Amino acid sequence: MPLKNRGLIYQINLKCCHIYTSPKKFSSLFNGPSEVDGKVVPFLDGANRESSRKVDGVRQVVDNVCHILESGPWGPTLENALSLLNEKPQPELVIGVLRRLKNVNAAVNYFRWAERKTDQAHSPEEYNSLLMVMARSRKFDCLEEIMEEMSIAGFGPSNYVCVELVVSCVKSQNLREAFDLIQTMRKFKFRPAFSAYTTLIGALSAVHESDLTLTLFHQMQELGYEVSVHLFTTLIRVFAREGRVDAALSLLDEMKSNSFDADIVLYNVCIDCFGKVGKLDMAWKFFHEMKSHGLMPDDVTYTSMIGVLCKADRLEEAVELFEQMDSSRTVPCVYAYNTMIMGYGSAGKFDEAYSLLERQKQKGCIPSVIPYNCILTCLGKKGRVEEALRIFEEMKKDAVPNLPTYNILIDMLCRAGKLEAALGIRDAMQEAGLFPNVITVNIMIDRLCKAQKLDEACSIFEGMDHKVCTPDAVTFSSLIDGLGRRGRVDDAYRLYEKMLDSNQIPNAIVYTQLISNFFKCGRKEDGHKIYKEMIHRGCSPDLMLLNTYMDCVFKAGETDKGRALFEVIKAQGLIPDVRSYSILIHGLVKAGFANETYELFYAMKEQGCVLDTRAYNTVIDGFCKSGKVNKAYQLLEEMKTKGHQPTVVTYGSVIDGLAKIDRLDEAYMLFEEAKSKRIELNVVIYSSLIDGFGKVGRIDEAYLIMEELMQKGLTPNVYTWNCLLDALVKAEEIDEALVCFQSMKDLKCIPNQITYSILINGLCRIRKFNKAFVFWQEMQKQGLKPNTITYTTMISGLAKAGNIVDASGLFERFKASGGIPDSASYNAMIEGLSNCNRAVDAYALFEETRLKGCNIHTKTCVVLLDALHKAECLEQAAIVGAVLRETAKSQHASRSW
Repeated sequence: MPLKNRGLIYQINLKCCHIYTSPKKFSSLFNGPSEVDGKVVPFLDGANRESSRKVDGVRQVVDNVCHILESGPWGPTLENALSLLNEKPQPELVIGVLRRLKNVNAAVNYFRWAERKTDQAHSPEEYNSLLMVMARSRKFDCLEEIMEEMSIAGFGPSNYVCVELVVSCVKSQNLREAFDLIQTMRKFKFRPAFSAYTTLIGALSAVHESDLTLTLFHQMQELGYEVSVHLFTTLIRVFAREGRVDAALSLLDEMKSNSFDADIVLYNVCIDCFGKVGKLDMAWKFFHEMKSHGLMPDDVTYTSMIGVLCKADRLEEAVELFEQMDSSRTVPCVYAYNTMIMGYGSAGKFDEAYSLLERQKQKGCIPSVIPYNCILTCLGKKGRVEEALRIFEEMKKDAVPNLPTYNILIDMLCRAGKLEAALGIRDAMQEAGLFPNVITVNIMIDRLCKAQKLDEACSIFEGMDHKVCTPDAVTFSSLIDGLGRRGRVDDAYRLYEKMLDSNQIPNAIVYTQLISNFFKCGRKEDGHKIYKEMIHRGCSPDLMLLNTYMDCVFKAGETDKGRALFEVIKAQGLIPDVRSYSILIHGLVKAGFANETYELFYAMKEQGCVLDTRAYNTVIDGFCKSGKVNKAYQLLEEMKTKGHQPTVVTYGSVIDGLAKIDRLDEAYMLFEEAKSKRIELNVVIYSSLIDGFGKVGRIDEAYLIMEELMQKGLTPNVYTWNCLLDALVKAEEIDEALVCFQSMKDLKCIPNQITYSILINGLCRIRKFNKAFVFWQEMQKQGLKPNTITYTTMISGLAKAGNIVDASGLFERFKASGGIPDSASYNAMIEGLSNCNRAVDAYALFEETRLKGCNIHTKTCVVLLDALHKAECLEQAAIVGAVLRETAKSQHASRSW
């Protein structure tokens, strides 16, 4: 059979070459009878019968070639089979095969094989047929190579093929690929079809790719295509919607310079788009301009302008325009009424909204479900649930509630915590023949999770009929986050596993929720595992996830890993935003690396990040903690000029920074400025000032700040009291400090380790050692562990007071707990033991002191020497005497030098 077909094709190939020069002729041959003037003309004469037989023969060969190509992978065996079927395939055969193939790799291989066998270049029709295979399969790996060959051969893709290539990309939502495809054509000096440009511009404008649409528009102009008002309108709409007013106005000017007159569609687009981005004055300008050009506003114009005015809270103007429109009409404009009703509802003027509904009825137009849904939505936002339920009952007289109606009611009831009522509405929906869709379920689960009613949310999830309503990614995400936020992270993870089992693919939002909630529960290792699992499953992290993960890692104290994650953001091809830098700076400041703030701040500026209030606060805090208080002050002023109001955090950072470097007058001025701006100051700011004034001995100001703090109804915390106590102790106002200490306890503020250490150190400083020891014992009873300074101070104090037994006990306990006594402790203990006639113990400690490398005072040596002589320990006395002489010599040499 193959040989017979082969012979047949050899008999007819020379005669039928001319048949296939036109694709239309080729197509008609393959489709049997032809149509002439709308009538089917069968092939009745001999010539036609012969032609029909030839076409059938070609079709059979095409079928055989396609069967071979589909039988297995390309290779020598397949090539040999093709050679046996047809040694030198003609263009009509190649075209026929390519039109049938769907696999682009098979098509390219056959295309190259035919080229080698005939040793001739392919015709334009053959190249276009190959491009059509690429369009059908949406695979363009070889596109540039094929187009380069076509360019060298001196022809390009046909307009039809060009459009089909673009349309295939648009249908698969690969708009960037479609854009690149047109750029490839331009690279080889081809002229893409007009429809290819307009199709792609329309698709790109729908997804707000304004810059790409403008590039294509300019290319069309360069190629000499005549652009229309409609095309200008499309571009102006996309730029105006993005708020890029200058670009939109530039296009308008260009359109006018090309002698195009704006039509009503363009004016309506301008009014709607400019108005929605807050350019109300411009919307008004277009409204008046169109009337001056003789164009009368239509329903769309009025409705758009009314909607823009309502959104801008200029309700009076909206009402005036609405009345102007309505008075000139016998039949009310439903869209304008709906817009005006929504405007009244958003402003909380529900009586006016109800009045407008009645007016619509009086004009013979029964309101649809839409205005009622608008009113219900606004009532829900205002929290007027009972009124909404009343309107719901009234609306049934005019309109049948639809699914959005029920969803609006369920949403507001769940927000108000009225679960039973929400379930009642759900049941009413089912009785009305409407079944809750996934949006309904998502609303209920999300609102219940936010109201912390997790068991009810889980119950609704478990009760879903998966045959009628299948949970989607939003359903799982809401419940996973709700469970995680309440600490039920294991339940959240089990739900994540159920999501995987139901063939739902978790997105970056779900992984962000899991990571964040595991870290918040203190289970950082599980948080790290979730991130690794996400990477393993092929889900690419987005910037929000990486920012959240980095924030969690820094808060968990993993500074190096936090730094590494910042680099991961850049390695992923993402651009760190202002939040990324804020998290990094805040994390490093908390870890003690505030000195890096300066470099990171300028890196953020160079990248073009626009600082928000949080970013300013973070950077200002970093500058203050790294000693760059002047820079922080400058940034505070910059923050004000940029329109960001400083918060209590901002003032707190700068006041604390100034107080720490004794610039207290400036700190107090900022303190007064913050109060004048009615910022609610917190205990932290008051404590910073108390600490600053106390450290420089301005006790009276510190007291005044403390009094003001308490008058404001704030409660001083332990840090505040410690600042005041420390100031009093350093001023040797120990009695006043003890009064403050008692006040602190009276106000139920529990003293901490630092509180007792301050008092003990202060009492020892004025040699009230026994009183200090009383506080020491009280501290021990409270279960508080003294620090090294407190230990050494207490040991020295007890030893100097002659209470050598307690001093020795503390000394040994301190060493047993891993403490390292300082030189003052050793010297005090040696003197104390010597004065208590315990010369041998004193000498043993003397030797220990020398071994530790601590300095032994001359006075200590003299006291010990006397004690040893009294105890007749002459050998030890001789050693101490030798040390004393060496000390004296070194001191004499030092003075001589």
